[in-house]
Amino acid sequence: MGVTKDSIQTEALNVIKNYQRCGVSVSMGVGKTRLALKHFQYVQSQLLPDDPTTKALVVVPKNSVITEAWLPEIKGMGLNEDDFEFVTYLSLPKKNPDMYAVVYLDECHNLLPKHINFLNSFRGWIFGFTGTPPIRKTSDKYKLVNAYCPIKYDYTVDNATDDNILNDYKIYIHMLDLSDKKTLSKKMKNGGFFKTSERKDYDYYTGRVNTSEGKAKQFASIMRMKALMEYKTKEKYTKDLLQKIKDKVIVFANTQKQADRLCPYSYHSKNKDSDYNLELFKDGRIEQLSCVLQLSEGANIPNLKCGIIMHAYGNERKSAQRIGRLLRLNPDETAICHILCYRNTQDAVWVKNALSNFDQSKIFTYG
Repeated sequence: MGVTKDSIQTEALNVIKNYQRCGVSVSMGVGKTRLALKHFQYVQSQLLPDDPTTKALVVVPKNSVITEAWLPEIKGMGLNEDDFEFVTYLSLPKKNPDMYAVVYLDECHNLLPKHINFLNSFRGWIFGFTGTPPIRKTSDKYKLVNAYCPIKYDYTVDNATDDNILNDYKIYIHMLDLSDKKTLSKKMKNGGFFKTSERKDYDYYTGRVNTSEGKAKQFASIMRMKALMEYKTKEKYTKDLLQKIKDKVIVFANTQKQADRLCPYSYHSKNKDSDYNLELFKDGRIEQLSCVLQLSEGANIPNLKCGIIMHAYGNERKSAQRIGRLLRLNPDETAICHILCYRNTQDAVWVKNALSNFDQSKIFTYG
């Protein structure tokens, strides 16, 4: 018998049972939530029947994860929903650490220094899991994960691809130059406007980043990222690329307005036709769909063969998640992922970081 999700979960569980505080780095598509629930069943077996603190606290990045992932799995495994309490990372510091037997850190890379007091006071099991663990050893996130749920089991995207848990993939990086044409309209302090180019605008924000410190530097970096996301060179290139792609393709856009400009059919929170458009895309009545952020966890798109990622965020984890989403949407084919990248900019750094954990032999650069 080949490798299955169950066999990977069993292997991981046999490792993490040996630790009171640990984490796993597991590829999307393997079933991290189910692994956590299997761990909870193990925790229950270690507790006395009359132990008053048998409840699990599940910490999630956003509330939608509870209804989309946790509650269906709890029901599917026949567990008691009353044994679980849910909280977002934002509200974790408000919780009493003495009330729980185990804490599950869903997407544990969301840990922040403000969570330290709770974690230091908690005396039970801590289990963290993520598909994209922090890799920069000097970052707070890396230090927090290493201190409270150090990764003890690792199963990468390429492991999952080799074991046919995820489909195979090829990633094409399209290197583009910022435009030197004065097509950007920028507002002045006096209320007027002036024209500039993408290149000059990028150089302006980079100069602010390089000459700032602390919060000012952070703000300048965010403004530069937003500027990169709004330049039209990638939009024009994407429209040309869409004309050449003959297979079913999804476009991960930066904003809702951009999604609406790129495809006649879009999927995002402000489009009242989103669900209908997704159904059209699923059943093949349309071949192109643009979306913002990610589709829901349970979305399955038959015959999806291609995806276009417009932007690799400063948080490269988001790009890795978008690529991973494409790998799950199309389980039987070789997924083709196009990533657009501005040459000689911070964008190139983000793309490199986002792809650091992927098989480099499957990545090809154009332009």
